[in-house]
Amino acid sequence: MRVLAFFAHPDDETLMAGGTLAALSRAGHEVFVLSATRGEGGERGDLPLAATEDLGAVRSRELACAVQALGARGPFFLGYRDPQVGPDGTLYPFADRDQAVAQRLIRWLRGLRPHLLLTHGSRGEYGHPAHVQVHRAAAAALEELPPALRPAWYTPLAYLPDLPLEGLFNPEPAHWLVALDDEALAAKVRAAECHRTQHAMFQRVGQARFGRPVTVAEFIAAVPVETWRRADTDAEPPDGPLGRALGPLARRV
Repeated sequence: MRVLAFFAHPDDETLMAGGTLAALSRAGHEVFVLSATRGEGGERGDLPLAATEDLGAVRSRELACAVQALGARGPFFLGYRDPQVGPDGTLYPFADRDQAVAQRLIRWLRGLRPHLLLTHGSRGEYGHPAHVQVHRAAAAALEELPPALRPAWYTPLAYLPDLPLEGLFNPEPAHWLVALDDEALAAKVRAAECHRTQHAMFQRVGQARFGRPVTVAEFIAAVPVETWRRADTDAEPPDGPLGRALGPLARRV
């Protein structure tokens, strides 16, 4: 089975889907990681670890390290530039038109013909406009493709009560809970450790969430599950394609 994981920035693939991607790779599926941008507008670390003009190249190398840790292929890039964060932390989409993003994605879908497409959810998880743009572009791309070429489409951080992820969920209820085993969780931690320019941000978020300083490994391991929703249909069966691909790690909810 071929899987295309399409996210907005380097590190999104790890934080939202790293355990699932590692488990899919380990099960023998071909996993391709496609990033819309190289993360040029993101954080540079507290030191900092890169000059502003070098950040895209540095984060591209970090993503390559993470992709290797997850056992996936890539990274590949859609070719957009990540905008700088605006005043008061304002975030922006990376393209002027969703349809232009959709057309670039269509070329990937036609060339690769994946069975599964994994992208951001409808709310962009925590409302990031670039994440929302990826979701809308995926919807437009799948609408334009003929049915025979449409992969099953899943989005992460689908809502499930009682997980310590308040403010990060997309609004739609989860179809699948993926319980990461030790090997998948270790791969996700290794991938997160690759994204060194983002470690200060991971630790800030972790401290705010858990009320104490945390390491990157603790931040990742604190939530050893990932949730998914089938985005192209509400009628996901108990033996849907993501569940079949993951085997006993996935439970229909």
